[in-house]
Amino acid sequence: MSTEENKPSLNFIEQFIEDDLKSGKHDKIQTRFPPEPNGYLHIGHAKAIVVNFEMAKKYKGQCNLRFDDTNPEKEKVDYVDGIKEDIKWLGYEWEKTLFTSDYFGQLYTWAVQLINDGKAYVDDQTAEEMSANRGTPSEPSKPSPYRDRSIEENFRLFEEMKEGKCEEGSRVLRAKIDLASPNMLMRDPALYRIKNMPHHRTGSTWHVYPMYDFAHGQSDSIEHVTHSLCTLEFENHRPLYNWFIKELGIYPSRQIEFARLNLSYTITSKRKLLKLVEEDHVTGWDDPRMPTLVAMRRRGFPPKAITNFAQKVGVAKRNNIIDVALLEFSVREELNKTANRVFGVLNPVKLVIENYPEGKVDRMQAVNNPEDETAGKRELPFSRELYIDRSDFMENPPSPKKFFRLGPGREVRLKYGYIIKCTGYEKDAEGNITLIKAEYFPDTRSGQDTSGKKVKGTLSWVSANEAVQAEIRLYDRLFLNENPANSEDITESLNPNSLTVVKNAVIEPSVKNLTKGDTVQFERQGYFTVDEDSTATQLVFNRTISLRDSWGKAQKK
Repeated sequence: MSTEENKPSLNFIEQFIEDDLKSGKHDKIQTRFPPEPNGYLHIGHAKAIVVNFEMAKKYKGQCNLRFDDTNPEKEKVDYVDGIKEDIKWLGYEWEKTLFTSDYFGQLYTWAVQLINDGKAYVDDQTAEEMSANRGTPSEPSKPSPYRDRSIEENFRLFEEMKEGKCEEGSRVLRAKIDLASPNMLMRDPALYRIKNMPHHRTGSTWHVYPMYDFAHGQSDSIEHVTHSLCTLEFENHRPLYNWFIKELGIYPSRQIEFARLNLSYTITSKRKLLKLVEEDHVTGWDDPRMPTLVAMRRRGFPPKAITNFAQKVGVAKRNNIIDVALLEFSVREELNKTANRVFGVLNPVKLVIENYPEGKVDRMQAVNNPEDETAGKRELPFSRELYIDRSDFMENPPSPKKFFRLGPGREVRLKYGYIIKCTGYEKDAEGNITLIKAEYFPDTRSGQDTSGKKVKGTLSWVSANEAVQAEIRLYDRLFLNENPANSEDITESLNPNSLTVVKNAVIEPSVKNLTKGDTVQFERQGYFTVDEDSTATQLVFNRTISLRDSWGKAQKK
């Protein structure tokens, strides 16, 4: 088989880039990630980050971070800092930190150039009037009564707008293109609007701010972005993007669109997410059920799992919905390799081994991570009184031959410890099991077993004397609807069981050494991360994800 046949296939973006490099159009590629600093990045942004940074990395180019800060009423320095932190957390370093506001002077000069070329005019129509005159894709727009103003008048009025002499909404600067274009964006789009408010970087210098379409492409051009990679909703913007390049005679950046990340059971609309926050359906933007990167970090999602997921999804030319199970698989796949194991009991019931000497404590050797030999071992204290999970005991199992846990007369192995046999139990007035009694077999110690006994069940446990009390927050999917974005009211499809709080869980004493953000696997339970709400006297764990996809099974019942 030839080298060419062995070569992995290229996606369409890579093909564009390789063709441009091969033709000599570019000798080095330049990409950029251009978020607006008006909120928190979410999983959809993660895909755009991965696409832009990985393309630059693959072709030994550069990727800049450019903040599209043209909406002073919505933008904050805190968002700028948060975005930087999220990108670094994902493992990427950008070449330069840039701001569209750095180019306000040049953008204004280009707007004046369009006015002087008869390609832009100041329009005094109200927003309602412009909308009424807009037409339809098959019906031309009506021309503004101000469309044929003289160059001199347009320049004078635009200067007045810039100097703050006009009220917000009273005027806009529009490009003069084609009122009959089937692409509605080409029908004299707005270039500048008036905003008489300070900007987080330029203060009160400016009273006019460029619209996205006028700022974005020109910023790409200033930075010599070779391939401007954006999502499919900007496909209709490309003719306008190219029109500005042609009319201004500037560096010809190339816009290429790819499918955005639409994830099942997930919403990424900032407006809709804000509704959840403002109406207290979640505790904030970092609530571990939210799709924001800051929330995923708090929940315990490894950054590598997110970047791996984005690369598995790849780039496509058509929008579709990606099953959130693929993201969850990526999280499990990564944590299985990196998370140390511990014993945690979420619903504890006391187990007393009556023939085990009182006061005696064995120190069992437990493997930290069977997937990583370098993780070593830890000591587990084993004593007369232990806790096991209430679900690991059944008085009368419905299928006795298929039940391999503890019950009257049944034998199980306590992992890393001994084989025990249930000799009795106690109940309260409501019939709840309050105490389990057992005997152990001294010659069955794990690693030193000489008994020849065989049992099918193995349970995890925690020594009662050294157990660490903890609060456990069990998170599940926030929405019951696979595509909640289609709901008229997203709150109607909220999952009422997306959070369950367990107050009295017990965990082995090694967790005392964990710090906020550390993730471990509670054996047989799932992956859990120490939450920022933890204190010196109270550990709080978030369930990052269960060991298996229990959601799919639950939906089939």
